[in-house]
Amino acid sequence: MSMNNKSRILYILKILYEYTDEENTMSITEIIEMLEKQGIVAHRRTIMTDIESIEESGVDVITIKSTQNRYFIGNRHFELAEVKLLIDAVESSKLITQKKSTELIRKLTTLVSKHQASELDEHVYVDQRIKPENEEIYYTVDAIHSAINSSKQIEFKYYQYTGRKEKIFKNNGFVYSLSPYALIWSEDHYYAIGYCDKHGKISKFRVDRMANTIITENEILHKPVGFNIAEYAKSVFEMFDGETKTVELKCTNDLMDVIVDRFGENVKTHELGSNCFKAIVDISISPTFYGWVFGFGNNMSILAPIDVKNEYMAMAGRIVD
Repeated sequence: MSMNNKSRILYILKILYEYTDEENTMSITEIIEMLEKQGIVAHRRTIMTDIESIEESGVDVITIKSTQNRYFIGNRHFELAEVKLLIDAVESSKLITQKKSTELIRKLTTLVSKHQASELDEHVYVDQRIKPENEEIYYTVDAIHSAINSSKQIEFKYYQYTGRKEKIFKNNGFVYSLSPYALIWSEDHYYAIGYCDKHGKISKFRVDRMANTIITENEILHKPVGFNIAEYAKSVFEMFDGETKTVELKCTNDLMDVIVDRFGENVKTHELGSNCFKAIVDISISPTFYGWVFGFGNNMSILAPIDVKNEYMAMAGRIVD
């Protein structure tokens, strides 16, 4: 096959991918007209042979038989609904900057025809989400992935906010050293999980607050025997520090969906009369956990252990006061 033939076939394939779908088909005449705009001259029989070659290569070109056959791309790598889901996820993510969101969405729309891409533009509406301005997070995530794959430690500085909402480095710019084990996505944020030299234990760091992240030549300290990433993530409630304890919660029956969504279908529960149940969960005790319980008002309360119950009551009292 000559280079001219290859170029022509590639252009035809590009035309079919970009301009056809189930609702928008093309005839040989229309394909010839588009090729002519690219300075490519071809006869009808040649185009038909080229389309047959494209089909033989495994591309799903559908032919609608008529006096003038019409063609369109059938199965694509992604269905229109799947691309819309991906676009919605990008738009709604607080991790991705507006600039990067626009760039990713532009790439995603190339997975469907131009007609379908236009429909997506018209029907995608997203509420006003807070978007980050710093794109350093993409390079940080990439560095952490590379470090995990190569079993190397990483070093970084960590941001915090002052009472005046000023962004400063924590501990006067201390350089943290971490043996990364995993990246976990929780509550619209990425967290790096690993052994932290400074803390002397397995810790987690919000990736968007990490800065100047580099991969070192130091080998990672391997995970402790029996350590399970999934169990660790489950126990650390919404990624906040705190001692893990077994807590008994009294809940009204309408909160069962909430408990199952939060702790999984295997969560231990027991009936408490006809209107309530008790849930027994392992959870990291923190202000976030107390705030979560407080949000359900009289529909949820802490039964045990007594120290957790008393601490919660004291915090709730301060909120009410």
